[in-house]
Amino acid sequence: MRKLVTICSVLLAGIFSACSTTSGLPSGEVLYTGIDKISIEHEDKSEHAIVAKEELFATLECPPNGSFMGSSSLKSPLPIGLWVYNAFVNEQEGLGKWLFNTFGSTPVVISSVNPTLRAKMASISLNNFGYFRSSVTSEVLPDKKSDKKAKVAYKVKMYDPYRLDSVTYVNFPDSIRMLVEQHVTDSHLRKGDAFSVLNLDAERIRLAELFQNAGYFYYKPDYMTYKADTVAHPWHVQLRMEPVAKADILDRALHTWDIGSVKVNMHKNNFAALTDSLVNRRYTAYYTGSKIPVRSGPLYHAIRVKPKEKYSLDLARETQERLSQLGVFSSLELKYTPSDTTSACRTLDVLIDAYLDKPLSAELEADMRTKSNGQMGPSLNLSVSRKNIFRGGETFSVAANGSYEWQTQRSLGEKASKVNSYEVGLTASLEFPRLMFPGQTKSRSRHQRSTIFKLGVNELHRAGYFDILSFTGEATYNWQSTRTDRLSFSPLRLTYSKLQNYTAKFDSIMHENTFLYLSMNDQFIPAMSISYTHDDKVLQKRVHTWWQTTFTESGNFVSGIYALAGKDWNEKNKKLLNNPFAQFVKLTAELHKTWRIGDKSQLATRVMSGAIWTYGNSKVAPYSEQFYSGGANSIRAYTVRGIGPGGYHKEGATYMDQTGDFKFEANAEYRFNMVGSFNGAFFLDAGNVWLLHKDEERPNAEFSLKRCWNQIAVGTGFGLRYDMEFLVLRLDLGIALHNPYKTEKNGYYNIPNFKDGLSLHFAIGYPF
Repeated sequence: MRKLVTICSVLLAGIFSACSTTSGLPSGEVLYTGIDKISIEHEDKSEHAIVAKEELFATLECPPNGSFMGSSSLKSPLPIGLWVYNAFVNEQEGLGKWLFNTFGSTPVVISSVNPTLRAKMASISLNNFGYFRSSVTSEVLPDKKSDKKAKVAYKVKMYDPYRLDSVTYVNFPDSIRMLVEQHVTDSHLRKGDAFSVLNLDAERIRLAELFQNAGYFYYKPDYMTYKADTVAHPWHVQLRMEPVAKADILDRALHTWDIGSVKVNMHKNNFAALTDSLVNRRYTAYYTGSKIPVRSGPLYHAIRVKPKEKYSLDLARETQERLSQLGVFSSLELKYTPSDTTSACRTLDVLIDAYLDKPLSAELEADMRTKSNGQMGPSLNLSVSRKNIFRGGETFSVAANGSYEWQTQRSLGEKASKVNSYEVGLTASLEFPRLMFPGQTKSRSRHQRSTIFKLGVNELHRAGYFDILSFTGEATYNWQSTRTDRLSFSPLRLTYSKLQNYTAKFDSIMHENTFLYLSMNDQFIPAMSISYTHDDKVLQKRVHTWWQTTFTESGNFVSGIYALAGKDWNEKNKKLLNNPFAQFVKLTAELHKTWRIGDKSQLATRVMSGAIWTYGNSKVAPYSEQFYSGGANSIRAYTVRGIGPGGYHKEGATYMDQTGDFKFEANAEYRFNMVGSFNGAFFLDAGNVWLLHKDEERPNAEFSLKRCWNQIAVGTGFGLRYDMEFLVLRLDLGIALHNPYKTEKNGYYNIPNFKDGLSLHFAIGYPF
């Protein structure tokens, strides 16, 4: 009843206030209704201008009330926030006050937008990128129907930017000047480049880090300044970089520093006293209890700052990174203090203040999917990790996964029957924070790296059909070459799948479909894979990019050995440990791109494609390696394995038939805040899987460039998310718009019954 009253109240507020969105405006104020246009004369279209115009637009743009996706010019036709504000602005208590606080939107007025000030700031922004001849002006355009509303137009005169004519470094002390000259080729400032304050700041930071790597611990970017001459050479800048006045530089910044003592405090918590210590020639460690929490070997190789050596910023950062990579500490800080207070002091004592992380951690993921035709079922993934198990930063993990589903199928005149299926699996893994090769256990790379050994077993039970038991063993090496780039290499991933306990019904399906029989038969998969991942989330950019590409091959090494023994490369049914082995190559690529729109909304997109090609010892790819589509993180209008391959469709077809060799999916999702921790999302999903080899038992399933566009399943929908900061609960309602196969209904919207095109998914976390 309360919800009904709330909805009715909002609607009534909209009805009674719809004729005016300005009745609650303060006296003398004008409602801002957005930007009419931003016109640019003499526009520069170079690459340099792209960033400059982004800064320009960011300065000028200001979303009005009811903005559509954060736009400064597009608005919703239903300004509910303003209606509620005008209707309840004077309410002091009760439902009206609650509605005002919850749904009301304070009017954005021209005086708060301040177009004149924005134009001045935009002009300064252009100057920062070398557009010294530019100008930005604003004009307030009153609404023709109401003098209490107005838009804003901006006019920009841009012209070409000034360029660097010369760059000189002067008045630096001799020792520092030599460093500058030795590394001048690394400069961010080059003759002919467009002037940019971003490059000026980057150059100051580069030089400060160069000096700090040479031992000048206290030297800061602020100790350098620029002088620019724009008169001597028209449209060009003669740039001179020099230190600030000596009085503004600390004396200790003008000489180098050596490392003195290095101490490591390893706290269990804020209250436990440090009761014991271990002395090493590189450091002294203090800890609680009788046993040091981290063995001396891993600590020794992680701490790169060394007594009696010059301070180096790179070594300090490497120390921080290596200690973090151990995965033992929840937080750590490196503190540097002069060894004494005399003016002659030239050494820095280092204190590494670290707090031990909790040894045990657990993660839980859940998913619940249901479809209007009665298919439904939950899944659960639980993992428990023991950190620092051998006191060297190693992590031992055990992960259990399980899913259960039931399907209610009802034929005319028959009662519903239940068919239950499940999948259970157990995986154990051991991760080392270093590369582990036979005969070599120490790695001196400055980049983050790890080695993971994994063993797993999984049972897939499909009631009325079959059981598949799978065993997996894998070794993986990971390199984090930069903050955003990661490379993973698995030289061996051995999987053995055994089909068991199958029924007569399944056996009849296998006889009808040779491809399906071959894909599910007992076999080894001796695979090798390499994966590259780019993730710039740590950079906190307005546009976040995540990209992953994985290449996998299987059976080529074993086939090569057979070839050396005289077997033909393309000969079938060659065996490994008396079982056939799979031979294929597989390539997948996935791109996520997220645009932050305002403070509480974003547009997230995903594109994924993959293909697997079999040859040599295999005619069909293993069932576990094939692609499928549909589900909570895929095409949400369909269940997992609910569509494809291609335009194939058969009444009573099982999920076993709905896999393919080629996959394409694309998703777009607009996420926005609703109330408090509740967020909403509108999404659009499209995709399918296809076969690369023709299968007579599954017509229209193979990929064809002419047919594929009409064989892409399309769905839309709405989702609710409850964000608990550490956990996001998600409920998505998918609505099918286009089935990839022919139905009894003509046209692009070919869903016979609307309710049959609905699919509900409950999951944890975002889909991408």
